[in-house]
Order: sequence, then structure tokens, then C-alpha cells
Amino acid sequence: MKRNILIILPAKMFNEIEYTTIKNELEKSGFEVFIASDTQSLCVGKNGMKVQPDISIYNIHESNFLSIIFIGGSGVKNYWNNKELHNYANEFYRAGKLVTAICSAPVILARASLLNNIEAVCYPEDRVELEKEGAIYLDQPVVISENIITGRDANAAPDFANAIISKLNK
Repeated sequence: MKRNILIILPAKMFNEIEYTTIKNELEKSGFEVFIASDTQSLCVGKNGMKVQPDISIYNIHESNFLSIIFIGGSGVKNYWNNKELHNYANEFYRAGKLVTAICSAPVILARASLLNNIEAVCYPEDRVELEKEGAIYLDQPVVISENIITGRDANAAPDFANAIISKLNK
């Protein structure tokens, strides 16, 4: 299988440091990164960075990717209750693939019922959202629970990316 990884990027207000750090680390390690979003135009980060998605979130096929990564930023809150994304997270998980999220994005995994009784971390302000869904919140930069990896924030992005890389290279 190709070393393809899927990044889900919010259409607006994504965290540019998380996105660029993770994407660059993955590409340096030989992975091909594809960007999916629900916008037909450019995704726009919180500081104005523009990214052209490769595919629509409505055309994702889990069989084409080793892992799915949900990038954070305040714009990701608009996706917390997105049933389509919940379904993709569950499809990747059921297929034994790596399901990852950073910053405010782990709430998507929690609302997809993937973090019930699972150790996880997210942006500290969103901790209550994870715990409401049954997650066991750990106050650390990155938490690895089987094939789910969660990261706290942009400062954790390098460690988060390296956790993904080492898990996929096993």
C-alpha cells in the first residue's frame, strides 16, 4: 500500500502551526499527505494561510489511506457534530488504521464514540467535552491509546507527528 495519509482541515480558522508542522514531518518521513475539507475553495487558517484541499470530505475512501489526522484550531469546533466525520473516524478505526486528532479536534473522536473509557488529551479548554463523552483526560502533550493518538495543542505538534510516524513505521 502507498504511504498515504489523510489530513482533515477545517475550511476556516485551522491552526497553521499544527498543520505545517505535522505535514512537513510526515513528508520528510516519506509519507504522501492528502488534504480533505468540506470547502470547494481554499481552507483559510487563523493567520490567513491558504491551503487547497486535494479531495472533498464527501469523497474519502478509508482504503486509500494508512491514517486520518484531524487538525485543530477554533474552526474545528464547527465539525464536532459532523456525522460524516464521525463515520470516517469509525471506518478508519474499524479497519485497524491510525485515527489521530490534535487541539480541539479530539472532540470529534469523542463524539464519534471512539474515546469512551480511552485515555486522550485535547486543548485544555475543551477537556469537559472529552470527559462528557467518557474519555479519560490525561494532561500531557500526546496520548497514544492503541491506534488512537491525541495531541494537546500546537506546542505538541512535533511530538504528535513523531508519534504518528513511529506508529506507522512499526
